[in-house]
Amino acid sequence: MAKKTSIGGWAYIWGGYEESPIPFKDVVERLSVLGFDGIEMAAFPPHLEPNTKEKRKEIKKMLNDYKLGVSGLAAPFPSPATSKKSDYLDAVKTNLEICSDLDIPKLRVDTVDPPTGIPGGMDYETCFSKVAEVWNDASEICMKNNVKLVWEFEPGFLFNKPGEVVRMVYKVDHPNFSILYDSCHAHMCSVVGARQLGKKETLPGGVVQFTYMLTGKIGHIHLIDSDETLHDGDTSTHAPLGTGVLDFDKIIPAILEAGYTDEWWTIDLCFWPKALDVTEDNKKYLDELIKKFG
Repeated sequence: MAKKTSIGGWAYIWGGYEESPIPFKDVVERLSVLGFDGIEMAAFPPHLEPNTKEKRKEIKKMLNDYKLGVSGLAAPFPSPATSKKSDYLDAVKTNLEICSDLDIPKLRVDTVDPPTGIPGGMDYETCFSKVAEVWNDASEICMKNNVKLVWEFEPGFLFNKPGEVVRMVYKVDHPNFSILYDSCHAHMCSVVGARQLGKKETLPGGVVQFTYMLTGKIGHIHLIDSDETLHDGDTSTHAPLGTGVLDFDKIIPAILEAGYTDEWWTIDLCFWPKALDVTEDNKKYLDELIKKFG
């Protein structure tokens, strides 16, 4: 299967662009010129504002005009741990409307709550089980709409130890639920052990070992480097490809051997200052990885 390249649209509305986000049309024009196959949609202002059917129709036409697809959707969600299940599933259904209108194959979720403690006065196991139950139900709803539900673990959110990530994906136990594997987050969680609650858990085999632990459970990938720091002390710093410590000559084969066969390979420059300035170099780096391993 030929590989398709995309990049997260949030890189152009957050980080160095919070004061002056780049208009969506300017982004898609630039991505088209650089030869991207698509964008990963950020359902946040101003790129999706207002979030109406009319606006989504406008965006769809724009994407079609520039011959760009959409690899996935990142959208607002309440906490799966502390919100009512019905409210969470309503958010799933709302975001599935975006997926339907824009032909998006994957919907991203996270645990929302920070890894500073167990929220809502729950004990650990109660919280873990509730999140898994909510995501199981959400996965079923998504499956009926032909959309995959993918969980992006990261240092900034609860349940970020390698063992917790693996346990959660098996606890959810749904064929339509899988992991959104971000190479930078995988390193920070398995090598640095950043922001882990309680006893730190790292792996002797690092990110490659972690990747193999997720065999058969990787549903989407974000490829980006790591300088082993946190952005604002919160989540992983997404360093441009080729500028950090990650060995993609080992990581990419591990991802493929772990069973990732999807066509989309996505760059994530979240919070990187002036991400648009380094987008071209990251695209060239990704093209070389695809040429070598795709």
